[in-house]
Amino acid sequence: MTHESGGILYCNCTYAQVLDPAAKQAVLRKLCDSGRSFEAVADLCEMSARKDPALKRLASGGNLKIAACFPRAVKWLFASAGAPLDPQQTEVLNLRELDAAKAGERLFAEDLQPNIPTGKVTASDVPAPAAR
Repeated sequence: MTHESGGILYCNCTYAQVLDPAAKQAVLRKLCDSGRSFEAVADLCEMSARKDPALKRLASGGNLKIAACFPRAVKWLFASAGAPLDPQQTEVLNLRELDAAKAGERLFAEDLQPNIPTGKVTASDVPAPAAR
């Protein structure tokens, strides 16, 4: 599956501040330096709460790669705003788990690796956090 007809969305996670600032900055710098077109938003959670119409536009635009947080969270943020994502056309790069190099690699890869969970996700489906 090629990614050429789709887009890239970057969430800065401004309000929740759950992403590592250095990782966010590194990914954003890679996007800016790439010369590729992308859309950056301050916070998907806030956009979802406002039911921002931009989410419908993004969800309906074909293949979409989203640099944000957990795929299940991104799925429900779009769904609660009335803009469900197509699980076959969406890849979410979890900046809470991926380092900037791996996230950048996936953002610029020509293929799309859909990873939005299908069906209802419950607490029992969520992996336990790794021990530190």
